[in-house]
Amino acid sequence: MLKNYLKTAFRNLIKQPFYTLINLLGLAVGVACCLLILMYVQEEMSFDKHHEKYDQIYRMTADIKFNTDQAVIPQLPAPLAKTMVQDFPEVLAAFRFRTTGNWLVKRKDQEDARNIKEEDGLYVDQEIFDVFDLPIVAGDQASALTEPNTMMISQRMAEKYFPGENPIGQILTLDNDWDNKITAVFQNLPSSSHFQFDFGLAMASRDEAQQAVWVSHNFHTYFVLQEGADPKKLEAKFPQLMETYVGPQVKELLNFSMEEFAENGNRIKYNLEPLSEVYLHSPITTDLGKEGDFSNVILFGAIALFILLLACINFMNLSTARSANRAKEVGMRKVFGSLKGQLVIQFLMESVMLSLTAFLLAIAFAEAILPFFNQMADKSLQIPYTSAGFILAIVMGSGILGVLSGLYPAFYLSRFEPARVLKGKLATGASNSWIRKGLVVFQFATTIALLVSTFIVYQQMSFIQNKNLGFDKEQVVMIHDAWQLGDKVQTFKEELLSFPQVTHATASSYLPVSNTNRNNTVFWEEGKQDGESQILLQSWRVDHDYLSTLGMEIVQGRDFSIEMSTDSLGLILNEQAVRNFGLEEPLGARISTFDFLSSPQDPAIVTFTVIGVVKDFHFESLKEDITGLAFYIGRSTGYISARVNSSELGPTLAMMEEKWETFLPGQPFETSFLDERFSRMYAATIQQRDIFTAFATLAILVACLGLFALASFIAEQRQKEIGIRKVMGASISQIIILLNQDFAKLVIIALILAAAPTWYFMEQWLSNFQYRIDINVWVFLGAGLLALVIAIITVSSQSIRAAIMDPVDSIRDE
Repeated sequence: MLKNYLKTAFRNLIKQPFYTLINLLGLAVGVACCLLILMYVQEEMSFDKHHEKYDQIYRMTADIKFNTDQAVIPQLPAPLAKTMVQDFPEVLAAFRFRTTGNWLVKRKDQEDARNIKEEDGLYVDQEIFDVFDLPIVAGDQASALTEPNTMMISQRMAEKYFPGENPIGQILTLDNDWDNKITAVFQNLPSSSHFQFDFGLAMASRDEAQQAVWVSHNFHTYFVLQEGADPKKLEAKFPQLMETYVGPQVKELLNFSMEEFAENGNRIKYNLEPLSEVYLHSPITTDLGKEGDFSNVILFGAIALFILLLACINFMNLSTARSANRAKEVGMRKVFGSLKGQLVIQFLMESVMLSLTAFLLAIAFAEAILPFFNQMADKSLQIPYTSAGFILAIVMGSGILGVLSGLYPAFYLSRFEPARVLKGKLATGASNSWIRKGLVVFQFATTIALLVSTFIVYQQMSFIQNKNLGFDKEQVVMIHDAWQLGDKVQTFKEELLSFPQVTHATASSYLPVSNTNRNNTVFWEEGKQDGESQILLQSWRVDHDYLSTLGMEIVQGRDFSIEMSTDSLGLILNEQAVRNFGLEEPLGARISTFDFLSSPQDPAIVTFTVIGVVKDFHFESLKEDITGLAFYIGRSTGYISARVNSSELGPTLAMMEEKWETFLPGQPFETSFLDERFSRMYAATIQQRDIFTAFATLAILVACLGLFALASFIAEQRQKEIGIRKVMGASISQIIILLNQDFAKLVIIALILAAAPTWYFMEQWLSNFQYRIDINVWVFLGAGLLALVIAIITVSSQSIRAAIMDPVDSIRDE
């Protein structure tokens, strides 16, 4: 019996190759997209789950509000980790790490070797092994980072520097003058770790880590709780910890108690964040590497569901539309004794066969697309062919999808009455079915929603890229690691300025792009060191040419001048900082702060005089508000930024590299462009936009495939009507309009239904940006018009074919 079902199903499928191919392609594309998106979603949801104590691991965050500024940060004071273990029995172990920036690395025993720039390094506590699962493949875990000037490296780094050798006991020289002995090699961190590093330096090497300073926040702190411990109860003990340890230092440094601090509306609050929420759910932006967004997981999952629904709708539409052609077959089967259940099984068998074939074809599509998808999504996904779960999912998925997709057509076809069918009384106008029209409306509504969303995302990204940022980011070359020049920084800068292509140059680590130095400092008007007068500002050390090089506008006062020695204690504020202080006349104001550079534990107070006010500019992502900022003259030589006036940058960069080689022979020369670095702050958003657009396009393609086949069938069903109309004098254009007008009405209905939910969800997405576009009604009208054009083009391709057919052939055809 099963063999007969399969044979009959196969014959029926190949009898209508056009409709079968359309259904097969629609389902295959839908399943391929769904497979890729589900692999992406599974990867996103799997972050950090490789740790055995995953459910017990937390990181600490600090919620800080100081007058007009507030932030939630993942950096905590140096002594916190040790104190947590000592004071709270719920805490089994805790460790810290601190980001280090870039290092120049080479083997100690290869003095003539060129340095290699390494960016993925951290200072790490030995206790990392008590919290995280970090398998050691060489060396001794128990003593890996217990001594100063020691380090552990990843397998990847070991193969890079010591191919075929045992790296344990070997020496790597960092920044040309700091030797570190390798004591362990750890397994490469999986890609599903929310932070990545290739080498860990012993925290014992860093003096800052040994100091009991509670008012400085620089260390990421993780810990593992006792099994069954309640994190909420632990959090409730933190105010007492603050009072015991933080309070005395706040009193000594800022001259007021924690109680007075809170009375002024300020706060420093420690919170727990489960490891399970760090990657996808945390609102904190850090420089750890990978950051996910749960809303994107939901969005991509919704797209996968929509694409599958569109493919299923195509199948149901075509199956029910073809019902008239199979009505006599059903009638004859019933006359010869076929039961309704047997007919249902027959039609479901066809659906399942088509679904299984589509799944197999979808795997081939997914395999072909996967390299491009991995590149676009910055992933390294692979289809798990050897996984029993994957094979089971394909078999069950194809069966379930086939049954669900074919369930309605099967019951619809099997309920035909033989007497009415064989007498020819079955209505052939299946295209008028309200169910099919509803499904077509859903397809168009989905298409319009995807079009509107794509338009809005592109508009927002265009707005970001073209917005006046308050500085000129074009034609600025950033030379990295200028600190290597030491006392020759100024000389090198002057050499660059001798090039005719270079108009300005500045040396500073503080630049208006991500991953450059940031330093939050407390400032107050001279003589007003109290809780209400103290303001938290970003403070940037710059040279005299900084503002002119970056094209920033002075709105009051003047820029720094190398000819005025008093500018060493001059201060330039941005407009937001002036508002924070409430200064009506900022020029000449005396502003004080702590000098942490000279003495981190016992800082002196230094007072500056405001000499200028710079127009507000965006130095963070446009998702963030502009905060208060203060510039002062100071040595900071992470980058030399040069503005060039040449359109041919290649020769200019070559000249710069040649000059670098004369100053630092053998040292790596690395540059980037300021506009590119600024765009990199939106890399994740651009990546999401590209993924969204790609799958939205595929979803529209699936909808068009179904619409094309449905229009073809409707034109076929109305051949006689078309022939009679042509005989009665109807023109080809009138015939085309006739066949298109129903679909046009459905597009209008779909636009009305799609508008409200699409507007709501895109408003939610735009709310992530402090600086954003407004959603315009023309976006919806444009998307509706485009959907209408797509529908007309798709339908007209079949309408024209039907309209130009000889009416004699149409009328006499049986």
